[in-house]
Parts: sequence; C-alpha cells; structure tokens
Amino acid sequence: MIYVLLILLLAAGDLGLKWMIDRQKPENFPRVLAHSRGRIVLHQHHNPGFPFGFLQKYGAVVRTVPLIVISVLGGALVCLIPQKGKTARKLGIAVIIGGALSNLCDRFTKHYVVDYFSFQFGPLRRVIFNLGDLFVFLGSGILMVLEILTEFREKMPKTEKRESKGC
Repeated sequence: MIYVLLILLLAAGDLGLKWMIDRQKPENFPRVLAHSRGRIVLHQHHNPGFPFGFLQKYGAVVRTVPLIVISVLGGALVCLIPQKGKTARKLGIAVIIGGALSNLCDRFTKHYVVDYFSFQFGPLRRVIFNLGDLFVFLGSGILMVLEILTEFREKMPKTEKRESKGC
C-alpha cells in the first residue's frame, strides 16, 4: 500500500506543479526561479512528443508506448509487493511509475507534456524537465545501482565461515 501511495503522491505533486505553471501567462516565461541563484530557470513548455520532441507527429505512439511500459512496471510491482525484502527494487519501480504516470496523464488529457524547468549547467541548459522526468531518472538510477551491487556481490569470492576454536 505504501508504494501505491508513493506513486499517487509523486504523480499528484508533479501534476499540481504543471497546473500552476499552465495557469500563468506565457509571457512570464522563461524566468529565473527565486532563490536558485540563477541555476534554475522556469519555462512553460508543451512537448507533444517524447523527449526533445521525438515522434511528436505520432500522438498515438507517444501515448501507447508509455502506457505499455507503465503497465509492465505496475505488474512487476504487484508481483514484488508481497515478497519480503526487495525494498529498493520496489521503491525504484514505484518512483518510475509515479513520474511516468504524471506525464502519461498529460499525454492523454492535453496531448502534450508540460515541462517547466531547466538547470543552468553545461549542456543541461538546453533541456527542459518536469518533476516526473526527474522521478523516472531517480527510479531508474535506484534500479541501476541495485543491479550493479547485485552483480558485484555475485562476482565476489565467497568467504567460508571459519569456526573459532576458542582460547
């Protein structure tokens, strides 16, 4: 249940921010986010495609592929939830679903995703994100680190338990 709540919280939070951005006048953008020391710029960007506008002319594909991916991840999470442990894997999948679900809601209701901020660092200056995107990256990062750690543990030589004979 906690993972479902996390998914809903992440998706609702991002959708709320998108709603706040979309209610403002387009001429108010771009602008520097207060207290960010110029490192974060707010935008009001509508992206009808995948990242960078990829496949923007193919709306059905842009809506269907994420729906399939979210469904598969949701099925994986449903299978994992009753299992003991695997908390990091469950968390990673839930965070990905929360971010992706927010963008999917945009795709189905508006036929575009609202992106609203950019980081002013190197090549990231040209990329406009939303929190849903960051949640997908964060969840993917959790799963990637988990996979690397699992591979590392499997390749480590197994140490034998040594019995101590006492004094």
